[in-house]
Amino acid sequence: MTHLFFILTVTLYGCAAALYLACLLRTLPLLTLWAGRILAFGCTAHLLSTIHLAVNMKYLPLTNMQESLSFFSLAIVTAFIVFERKYKVTTLGSFIVPVALMMLIASSSLHVEARQLPPILQSNWFWFHALMAFISYACFTIAAGVAVMYLIQRYFLKTKHLGALFQKLPSLETMDEISYRCLTVGWPLLTVAIISGSIWSEKAMGNYWIWDRKQTWSLIIWLIYAALLHGRITIGWRGKRAAILSIIGFIVVLFTFLGMKHSIIW
Repeated sequence: MTHLFFILTVTLYGCAAALYLACLLRTLPLLTLWAGRILAFGCTAHLLSTIHLAVNMKYLPLTNMQESLSFFSLAIVTAFIVFERKYKVTTLGSFIVPVALMMLIASSSLHVEARQLPPILQSNWFWFHALMAFISYACFTIAAGVAVMYLIQRYFLKTKHLGALFQKLPSLETMDEISYRCLTVGWPLLTVAIISGSIWSEKAMGNYWIWDRKQTWSLIIWLIYAALLHGRITIGWRGKRAAILSIIGFIVVLFTFLGMKHSIIW
């Protein structure tokens, strides 16, 4: 059953990604409508697949790279649907949905042997920490997608290249607002994730902070987005500078998530 849901999810995400990319070429109300509907169906199938897997394993599927990539993909799609419904930014799907699809496909290429859950992961603090981290990372993914769109739109305005793609992209003000909302949601959640992760570390190993690579790079991510949020609130950081820093932050998120192999997930 889990496999069937997974195949259905990949198929629906693939169709949705194609439709969102088509929206960049030609905007039709029907095209936009079905892109959103198919993505919502795919997200539902993905959620059901995750729930079915969790019921079978008796824990949330977040304990290895295969499970984490799939869950990260689900979190990104869910966050995108929320922001799309609120801000009506269909073209954002052209930048976000393909990323989620690639993560899901990448997860399917990994083969992980079934194993008993290690005692260190049998903690409610771990599950809470992991959920908060993935939701915050999903918000930062949306912020990075918006930042790329912002830089493209800014370039069009600067060069006075006001063609078809310019007309399809949201205004700079709208994208700036979405980016700010992503930060105000993602950074506090990351803060909670780090604090709960520290509590989990203390209960599992007797130390709140052991300065391993993932903990260190998680702190770097926190500092990057803290600086960005502080700059926006106190000295009005906006525009190109904020967009570039948001993209850099997301690159560090990916590096930490994909590059730091460790038994502890931060």
